[in-house]
Amino acid sequence: MALYLGIDTSNYTTSAALFDGERMIQRKKLLPVRVGELGLRQSDAVFEHTRQLPELVEACFQEAAPASLSAVGVSVRPRDQQGSYMPCFLAGESAARSVAAAFHIAAHPFSHQAGHIAAALYSTGNMQLIERPFICFHFSGGTTDCLLVSPDSTHVFSIELLACSLDLKAGQAVDRVGRMLGLPFPAGAELSALAEKSEKEFRIRPAFKGENVSLSGVENRCEALLRDGAPAEDVARFCLAFICRAAEEMTEHALSRCGNLPVIYAGGVMCSSYIRAHLTEKYGGAFADPAFSSDNAAGIAALAMVKDRK
Repeated sequence: MALYLGIDTSNYTTSAALFDGERMIQRKKLLPVRVGELGLRQSDAVFEHTRQLPELVEACFQEAAPASLSAVGVSVRPRDQQGSYMPCFLAGESAARSVAAAFHIAAHPFSHQAGHIAAALYSTGNMQLIERPFICFHFSGGTTDCLLVSPDSTHVFSIELLACSLDLKAGQAVDRVGRMLGLPFPAGAELSALAEKSEKEFRIRPAFKGENVSLSGVENRCEALLRDGAPAEDVARFCLAFICRAAEEMTEHALSRCGNLPVIYAGGVMCSSYIRAHLTEKYGGAFADPAFSSDNAAGIAALAMVKDRK
């Protein structure tokens, strides 16, 4: 039986996964962040990944049935764009290349974003979309991207940026509002749970420049609500409602531009039950399960399989 190892060392999470084409085994661990801080310095992230990765890879292999390792996939950069670089991915790349050299197998490099897309396809049962164009949203700590994804013989995916945030990213907005509400980092899960307690409705019109959105007003508006005595759950609801409304308008722009293509929503911000419910009702898009929306190596393992079989 062929087995594919995926490794992802992002700015939030250390993760490893094993995939045999049917069963996916994944293990991941958040990077330790001090209370009140919004992430780690890159040097600290590299250290923590180096410390955490071995135990996660070991745990994956302990659960897997005996099989031959066929290839390794690893995220080596944030996006498939020239100049896209982040030191934290060096920890995963180093481990992947070492494993590949030891087993005399290929180490396939991918972007972290491509991994998110593949994980969403796997989670939603849409792996067949690898062979056709589709629209994908990637909303996370470092991205607020609307993407046109097409088949590519070299990288599996060809990813074209259709629209993005011009300033603050969706995940940054969530974490900054979470910090002002006293929530731990990353704040997505707890902010979403808090927002579910609110019944407040807001009229929101995000600022757009062409098809690109500005999210910079979210933090200031939430600070103002809090100063005016708004309950924490209403502040959380406003933050997610603003991001949701931005996603709605970006979806409309993308469908108008590209036609009635399938729509996939990926990234940690899309774990929000509030956002999922609103976008599903309006557009019927497919959302990855939360375990495959937040940072993970499952998509990288799936891409390694696809690439190895081409």
